[in-house]
Amino acid sequence: MTASLARRWPSARVTGVDSSPEMLAAAATSAVPGRVEFTAGDVRDWAPPGPVDVVVSNAVLHWVPGHEQQLTEWAGWLTPGGWLAVQVPGNFRAPTHALLADLCHSPRWAARLADAAPRPEAVLDPAGYFDVLAATGLVPDVWETTYLHVLTGTDPVLGWVRSTVLRPALALLDDDDAAEFTAEYAAALRAAYPARPDGTTLLPFRRVFAVATRPS
Repeated sequence: MTASLARRWPSARVTGVDSSPEMLAAAATSAVPGRVEFTAGDVRDWAPPGPVDVVVSNAVLHWVPGHEQQLTEWAGWLTPGGWLAVQVPGNFRAPTHALLADLCHSPRWAARLADAAPRPEAVLDPAGYFDVLAATGLVPDVWETTYLHVLTGTDPVLGWVRSTVLRPALALLDDDDAAEFTAEYAAALRAAYPARPDGTTLLPFRRVFAVATRPS
């Protein structure tokens, strides 16, 4: 996306920020010297050297507790006519997350995993984001969409969440305990998301989008 932005607006300068070395390495192929760059940083601490025209955040803020303050800070970076666009997963009360939270808080795992349990309040509802952005002086447009993902294979829902919401829990366990925990979670997911007669599994996935502009 950053490379396409640079082609569409030849004078634009784009900076991508991520705390993951793996993500930065993957993004490096889209770098354009002097135009598109990527830097290591924590979104809670990083700031541009001056006002910006566009701030885009995709699937980041749900990892930041109290990110209402982060949105307020980002809004303050915008020039008149500037835009802020964010997307967060809105499925923290779905079975994928609720079952994981219950398991993390269970007697077998609570001592080590309670802090890694997904929090139902990790993201706001759409009206909450509208209120936060409007309070900064921006004009917001906020909506939600539930995508119905059609998955295949063995334990496909587990495969979907393994690289996202499951990661903090697995990071706290050794290999043997991680295998035991994963097997218990997989069984709960199979019951909550049963395979259909054709072998597919449907995973509803809700996402919340917010776009806001600062009046010129």
